[in-house]
Amino acid sequence: MKKSTLETIRTALINIGYENTEVLDELTKEINRGADAKAKNLEVYESFHDILVGALSNSPATCGEIYEAIEKELPDGVTKGKVQYALTHLWQDEIVKIEGKPNTYRKA
Repeated sequence: MKKSTLETIRTALINIGYENTEVLDELTKEINRGADAKAKNLEVYESFHDILVGALSNSPATCGEIYEAIEKELPDGVTKGKVQYALTHLWQDEIVKIEGKPNTYRKA
């Protein structure tokens, strides 16, 4: 079931005066499932934000080129895949993606 559906069900139950805390707690737990992992992932991405954005220039570069340039500066556990995810999904106000084969990236 989608998170928004569970939230709607929980809200409706509360609004009609449903008082079974065990059921409400279980719904809350399911709604918040994965929140800790998401927060940890966000911390990882934030830990290399400055390194990644600082490596970008006005000249487009591929993910591989960018990763090779910053690989030694990255925190342990940060893979090329994480760098690529950050380049394509995060900080879009700071990174310009140029579609192609392969895609390239530059400073905004």
